[in-house]
Amino acid sequence: MEVDYKNIKVIGFDADDTLWVNETYFREAEEEAGRLLSRYETPNKIDQELFKMEMKNLPTYGYGVKGFVLSMIELAVELSNGKVSNDVIAEMLNIGKEMINKPIELLDGVEDVLKVLSKDFRLIVATKGDLLDQERKLEKSGLLKYFHHIEVLSEKQDVNYSKLLKHLDIEPEAFLMIGNSLKSDILPLVSIGAKAIHVPFHTTWQHETVTKKEANGSDFETVQSLTEILDFFN
Repeated sequence: MEVDYKNIKVIGFDADDTLWVNETYFREAEEEAGRLLSRYETPNKIDQELFKMEMKNLPTYGYGVKGFVLSMIELAVELSNGKVSNDVIAEMLNIGKEMINKPIELLDGVEDVLKVLSKDFRLIVATKGDLLDQERKLEKSGLLKYFHHIEVLSEKQDVNYSKLLKHLDIEPEAFLMIGNSLKSDILPLVSIGAKAIHVPFHTTWQHETVTKKEANGSDFETVQSLTEILDFFN
């Protein structure tokens, strides 16, 4: 069934892997962690244990590069029984700094889409991660001029979106969310009566994956690129 967008007044965008490349850099960093810790475990095992460590630390550190690096260092200490060298720790810290200082690589068509939609709709960013890092990326992206509001959420669940919409005086039926993560950007919005469009990215963090069963029955559109969204508003 085709989704009706005639009541939409405000459009929200996720940031990482919706507006610009992000997860690719984490995959590269995980490969580096596997290389640095290869004397203690296999790359596959290191990858699994790093994910477990990130999940354990998520309530303490939250999302983003800093929490990832701290988890990587903690794993290094654990796998080496406290014998990991200062040089390896220093390399891990440098991995984090390099990730934070990566240039912003906008995804195809992002600015064209924002330019068109901002003429008829109020646009906001609703993302999660480290506040300082997300603010830095938005500033470097050159996209701030298109958005009326920026919100960095600690989590992206039904309750978080409901609070955000209430704070901004937006009715759910007047709101459309666009993002790459079914778990964070799509299903919570559908559950509170808003609209959502899924724009998949070529790689997804394990924590953000959902099963077909979890996604079944939810009323949302999927497009392969941001530019396709404009077709819904012609």
